Amino acid sequence: MIGDSETAALVSRTGSIDWLWWPRFDSEAGMASLLGGENNGFWRIAPRGELCGTCRRYRGDALILETLFKTEEGSVLLVDLMPLRGASSDIVRIVIGKEGRVPVWSVLDLRFEYGKLRPLIRRVQKHEVSAIAGPHAVVLRSDLPLEVEESAITAEHVVGKGEQVSFVLTYFPSHHDIPEPVDPDRALEQTETFWREWAERCTYEGPYRREVIR
Repeated sequence: MIGDSETAALVSRTGSIDWLWWPRFDSEAGMASLLGGENNGFWRIAPRGELCGTCRRYRGDALILETLFKTEEGSVLLVDLMPLRGASSDIVRIVIGKEGRVPVWSVLDLRFEYGKLRPLIRRVQKHEVSAIAGPHAVVLRSDLPLEVEESAITAEHVVGKGEQVSFVLTYFPSHHDIPEPVDPDRALEQTETFWREWAERCTYEGPYRREVIR
């Protein structure tokens, strides 16, 4: 689970966000493949091809999820987080090359109201695509060129060791202007600092501190 204290998303072992309430916990889900199928909405970022192994952990005491994918070509780390909310709600996903050169694919096939609403997708520019469905709207921004394939927004890149590519998905009411871009690295730093300071307020020091914090 990742969250911004006003809503949350569930990320599978395959790097797919399969459940997301947006923009609040009491909102109807915008990604709901957990309860249905891919037609109910998802966002997967993962290596293409067969995986040799996957391991996951939270970064320290923060609500930042790290998924390490191992393939025959090498390994990449997927970092998922939701920054504490400012004017908008955001999901930040960062892919970092650890070993070798790994083909990585991002597929965002968004739905709203548990899969009932398929958004109208509009290209803003090469690295920015928006989607609107009734009162809901999102904008996806990335370092990579974004492609529109029917109802999905896709991107693909071979990530080498030490290389980093980022994706930021931002929710906003459809009658508002598109929000200003979020800097992924700054969002990661600020989110980690917030949760670390939040966890430090816990005074319990027993054998189950990790579980208590989590």
